[in-house]
Amino acid sequence: MSEITEDKKRSVEQDSPERNVKPRLEKGVAPIKQEYLVIGGVVADYNDDEAESSKHTSGDKESKKEKKRGQNKKRDLRQAHEEIKLCSSVVDPNDKTKECPYGADKCRFSHDIQAYLAAKPADIEGICPVYAAIGYCPSGVKCRWLGSHYNPETGLLLEEEGVEKKEHKGEVNWISAATKSQLQKKKLPMPVSDEVIRFLDSVVIVNDEKNSMTKEERENHEPDEKKLNAASYTESRFRTGEKKRLNLKNAKIVSPLTTVGNLPYRRLMRTLGADVTYSEMALALPLIQGSNSEWALPRAHESEYPGFGVQIATAKHWQACKAAEAIQTLTSHVSELNLNCGCPIDMLYRKGEGSALLDNPSRMLRILKGMSYSSGEIPVTVKIRMGVKDDKPVAENLVRRVLNETDVAAITLHGRSRQQRYTRAADWDYISRVGAVVKDYNEQQEEDKDKVDRPPVYFVGNGDCFTHEDWHRAVSDEGIDSVMVARGALIKPWIFEEVEAQQYLDKSASERLAYLEKYAKFALEHWGSDEYGVNSARRYLCEFISFTHRYIPVGILERLPPKLNERPPPWKGRNELETLLGSSDYKDWIKITEMFLGKAGDGFSFIPKHKSNSYEKQ
Repeated sequence: MSEITEDKKRSVEQDSPERNVKPRLEKGVAPIKQEYLVIGGVVADYNDDEAESSKHTSGDKESKKEKKRGQNKKRDLRQAHEEIKLCSSVVDPNDKTKECPYGADKCRFSHDIQAYLAAKPADIEGICPVYAAIGYCPSGVKCRWLGSHYNPETGLLLEEEGVEKKEHKGEVNWISAATKSQLQKKKLPMPVSDEVIRFLDSVVIVNDEKNSMTKEERENHEPDEKKLNAASYTESRFRTGEKKRLNLKNAKIVSPLTTVGNLPYRRLMRTLGADVTYSEMALALPLIQGSNSEWALPRAHESEYPGFGVQIATAKHWQACKAAEAIQTLTSHVSELNLNCGCPIDMLYRKGEGSALLDNPSRMLRILKGMSYSSGEIPVTVKIRMGVKDDKPVAENLVRRVLNETDVAAITLHGRSRQQRYTRAADWDYISRVGAVVKDYNEQQEEDKDKVDRPPVYFVGNGDCFTHEDWHRAVSDEGIDSVMVARGALIKPWIFEEVEAQQYLDKSASERLAYLEKYAKFALEHWGSDEYGVNSARRYLCEFISFTHRYIPVGILERLPPKLNERPPPWKGRNELETLLGSSDYKDWIKITEMFLGKAGDGFSFIPKHKSNSYEKQ
């Protein structure tokens, strides 16, 4: 499909009559105009809470009622392999410098290009999106659009004149296989974090000794002078160095997102007005062990920098220190390093990571200090929830300690507890209270002549932001510098355009389809235009559509504003394409991908994350 130019946007005025019409449907159900309702269906069930709840991540047996709800935990997303595997040394017939280290006779992969082409599926029609974007195709003869840039008579690939063939073109923060090998063998020097860890270990030892004593012993105890001297000596050497300055005031921020928050999605969001993006959450231990899959997460597109943050999760200060130094040393395009203290999933919580740190503030503070000491000029930030239990919010007191005992550059608060997950609305009154704490701290710092050069600590709210009204209402609070948007940016990727325009934009179906097309092109540039790359692009585009299909066009709603947690009854769009884009059947999602990625082959499979989408179309 050709690139669709931006159509004229039809804004829906906030004072339109529809805003005052009371919905005819019960609470929690989206108020769709009568003429767009499909009679006889059932209300959609996405259930974000159930998809991430503990009973669906702990292996508990499901009841019959839950059979079609929650998360498909055991979905197999592996794709079929090619019949003939071609050796990488012959993928680009133009490059005569590449040689197979094993030789054609001993190599376990094929060197016969003609045999490979004969067994290869028929080309996808049209011009190769990667070739069109960068002037050559890194996938070579494996490209699914090969006919658009291959001369069968000469056996050579077409390339635009003067094009620079650069590995990982446009992408940054790649590290070499040799460096990963050093990490795996524990041979990469990390002198800063080694010393920081010794200091933090000594602090833990002294604190553990004090905590094991009775009150009387603590009062009469004379601590080990060597340990205390070592701790104070090391502490005097480790001060947070000069950090790059952040500016999150009124910044348009996309939250770190699992699975869908990949590089192509973040790149798309940058084109739609986002100022700050984050990597998917990376685990600190696999990072310092040189895991290929974990080091894929800090990669970014050059358009994301500055304003790209890497988020890590850990429960150990030594892991945090080494991961911070590794990222500081091995990457070049990271604006901040964010500690995840909010993830609610059981896998992390049981290991003391994510939201478990909310109940262990001393450990959290130790990790944040270690990260700040070890991260060089990269500033450290933290993301937290209100608390673990619904009735025991701890964020207000915790933020006071973070401000007074660490050097974080920003704090983000998700206005829910771990127990709450996605049930009930985010508590923005509580977020405002914590924002006031940060505001007071910044004002005190300004009055302190000794700390006049220290930049302010930014405070960011998070939770249920789905409209420009939500965003502007939040930032109008003096204590809240910005809003981090998560599901709102998945369901409605143009949310920051609405924030900028301060009005609802009734995007046409063709405009929305154009965003999916742009995502598909970015995905092919990232994963490649060969069979593997096309299948990866298709899979992640389906994951993206599993959120975008939930968008209800504002033009068919009885009243505004739309609410993030309202579920629609069955509805039809104003045209066939709008109806298709709103389908909750994953087989329709695959049909949409075929508009840009060609027909899905027999080897492609996709099982949706949410069981409510796994049904046969009637």
